[in-house]
Amino acid sequence: MNSQTAQFDDLRLVALPSAVKCTELFVRFSLTEWSLRELFDEAARVARQLVAAVVERTDEKAPGFVTVRLRLSGNSLVVEIEDDQLAHVYDDAPTVEGYPTEAVPLEGRGKLVWCEIPLPDGITAEQVRLPRRDERRTEQVPEPASDEPNGPDPGVVDRILVGLQNRNW
Repeated sequence: MNSQTAQFDDLRLVALPSAVKCTELFVRFSLTEWSLRELFDEAARVARQLVAAVVERTDEKAPGFVTVRLRLSGNSLVVEIEDDQLAHVYDDAPTVEGYPTEAVPLEGRGKLVWCEIPLPDGITAEQVRLPRRDERRTEQVPEPASDEPNGPDPGVVDRILVGLQNRNW
């Protein structure tokens, strides 16, 4: 098995209850991009449970951050949850029915918890289709003529400064 990461996507959220639903949407979007819709339900369930465990330990008056990361590696989809809760660095990984979970403390940053979900039979991370992106068209900006000044228009700058001086801050 090749354990090298072939693809990943991540999202950083504030560790509040809304993060659980945002996590589910993120997982479904990423798996759609990777053409792995057959993993929607399991991956969303695993990610929701892992994020919910972080949110339950969070002080809503001073929430930290939680990063949700999906990695395609070898024969697995790896769901990783990274939090910044220093008080819970050495807590055990939350349990997820049907899958083993593991956790490691991140020195001075919190903890990383992960869970591996097997890819459908016969599929490896290297075979997962990458998302198609349309080629971006950039407009060519014409070079200024040699007699044109390089910098802001002094008239525009004066109007901005006068406008700022007239405001009641």
